[in-house]
Amino acid sequence: MKASDHTRRLLRETLPALRDEDEQTWDAKDTLSQQDTEVMQFWASNAPGSGAPECLMAGALQSLENKGYVLGDYAPDLACGLAATEAGDIETLLRADMRLRALMRAARPDPAHPSQKTVRFGTWEEFDGAVVWPDDLPVQDEILSDRVAAGWLGQLVGAAAGTALEGHTAENIAASFGAVTNYLRPPNTYNDDITFELAFLEAYLAQGPAITSAAIAENWVGMIPLGWSAEGVALANLRRGVMPPLSGQLDNPFDEWIGAQMRGAICGMVVPGRAREAARLAWLDAEISHAGNGILGEVFNAVLSALAFAPGDLRGLVERVVSLIPETTEYGQVLRETLVACREGDDWQTAWSVCDTRYAEYNWIHAYPNAAAQIVALWFGDDDFDRTLSILCGIGHDVDCNAAQMLCVLGLRQGRAAIASRWTDLLLADDIVTYMRRPQRLGFDDLVDQTLGAIALQR
Repeated sequence: MKASDHTRRLLRETLPALRDEDEQTWDAKDTLSQQDTEVMQFWASNAPGSGAPECLMAGALQSLENKGYVLGDYAPDLACGLAATEAGDIETLLRADMRLRALMRAARPDPAHPSQKTVRFGTWEEFDGAVVWPDDLPVQDEILSDRVAAGWLGQLVGAAAGTALEGHTAENIAASFGAVTNYLRPPNTYNDDITFELAFLEAYLAQGPAITSAAIAENWVGMIPLGWSAEGVALANLRRGVMPPLSGQLDNPFDEWIGAQMRGAICGMVVPGRAREAARLAWLDAEISHAGNGILGEVFNAVLSALAFAPGDLRGLVERVVSLIPETTEYGQVLRETLVACREGDDWQTAWSVCDTRYAEYNWIHAYPNAAAQIVALWFGDDDFDRTLSILCGIGHDVDCNAAQMLCVLGLRQGRAAIASRWTDLLLADDIVTYMRRPQRLGFDDLVDQTLGAIALQR
């Protein structure tokens, strides 16, 4: 059918009928209410799991400054917008919001800024060519079911434990709760930590190694009703037909935040022992919503997960994966700086204090401080599930994302026996519940079976 055929039919075959006043559709109250809510939430919202305060507009400006972009004097408009938000003055807020978005769109990088002097790979081919990949490691088929189940359990437990703490500092968590050794409230699976991984998994099951960013993106649009920060921008771009990689770059100040890093594990789970292939899959997934160092965050976690299936020392694994991220990149520098802090620190608190000070200029949702948190927790966690979880909860920042990914690594290394039943019995008393259009509910065993089916596609 041609488009003109359809529009001609609508015009030519529809007879006029008069509507009464109640049937006319010019009333915009509902539309205005939705738009007003969205812009208000961009300026003042709370993390769903913890209630920690957020201001995405300030975070957007902050992120561009982190990357070395020159913004000009935005302080008056930021102050105006914050005051309007507090007063509920939506018209003034919308004006300030527009001015700041125009300013961000016009921002240009300062070549003298330290961040701009580092490498940001634009394509997988460029990145791939800069890395000397290790040979694929053999992984025995008989361990896969137990390890995959434990990997998913690690993600679910970490997200459930961490979501109550995200957006807070180590000092404030310690002052409020002391050492976190149990769930602080009844756990649930309702968060975004595996949402995008489920969309990737379905796409991989359909296409296997031939998977494309476009195929994953179609699943995002069809399966996921909403996203936040980088994922929210990407979904809006995709719905306008802006496809990857531009969907992750266009009007996206959050492209180096944690959103890709938080979903890397699945890309390693489906290719056990295969570092390069895990990285390639992570790049395809990440470029939907991220660019530059944001993509490297997903690559790092994907490679960690792929290599976690093979035996070996955990600290050695961390060092090996860090060495694969080029030190010419800012992300690679963060990883190496964190390793130095770990080697020189007597405990996780000392190492984290160094990192927390070093990355204080970054938003708590940015990839850098959270990558540091991941390494500190693995380094001092003694390959122990409970201790690693306690460290991640104690560090703060984007706790649920960090805990989900790193506890997945431990599950993939050790199997279900490493995870005490007190973490899983209550959490898996029922199906996994999501906020997705589909699946809204998912049996845990079904999730494990789907992942094993994905692994079988390339073995």
